[in-house]
Amino acid sequence: MSQKFQEIINSDRPVLIDFFATWCQPCKVQSSVLNTVKENIGEGARIIKVDVDQYPALAAQYDVRGVPTLAVFKNGELLWKESGVHDVNTLTQLLQQYI
Repeated sequence: MSQKFQEIINSDRPVLIDFFATWCQPCKVQSSVLNTVKENIGEGARIIKVDVDQYPALAAQYDVRGVPTLAVFKNGELLWKESGVHDVNTLTQLLQQYI
């Protein structure tokens, strides 16, 4: 996953990473929000989900201490990272500024 992850975040298209856990209730809420964000931004950005229980080394590498944690990468650079549930408008605007 690590090499594939590097390929994904090295894209010149912004990538929103959703670090989540299957047992996390707020993560389920965030997931439905992200579906709407994806509809809003179309092909302008990618949204990828990373299960912290399946990929603990990746979560540790990016200092994910709680779920959900969202991170935006472009050209391999971490542009934004925040924990907690975020609304559709905030995330849509965030991604549009990096497209």
